[in-house]
Amino acid sequence: MAEFKDVADQVRDIAEVPAVEVITTTGVHLMSAAAVQCGLSEDGSKGDLDEARKLINALAGLVTASAAEIGDHHARPLRDGLRSLQLAFREASAIKDAPGAGPGEKFTGPVN
Repeated sequence: MAEFKDVADQVRDIAEVPAVEVITTTGVHLMSAAAVQCGLSEDGSKGDLDEARKLINALAGLVTASAAEIGDHHARPLRDGLRSLQLAFREASAIKDAPGAGPGEKFTGPVN
């Protein structure tokens, strides 16, 4: 019975979190993971560009789909971070994507 109460409390806690906070927190997690996979971690590890591409695509979809809902004040930092990651990916990649074919560019348009 105590376990059910714990789950009910967690659901109630989640329900009290505003959607904008869930969206921006998710965006920050995607950005952090993509940065590591682009080789931007403090330990200097190389990362995995295939993984970075997936994360950047997911971030671009989230930012594009939610921007109107969360407002410019919250969307702008996510868009700025996304653009920085797209540029970092392009720089780290040995095989360059065509303009508009880089990660997330189907949602954002070409990044240069």
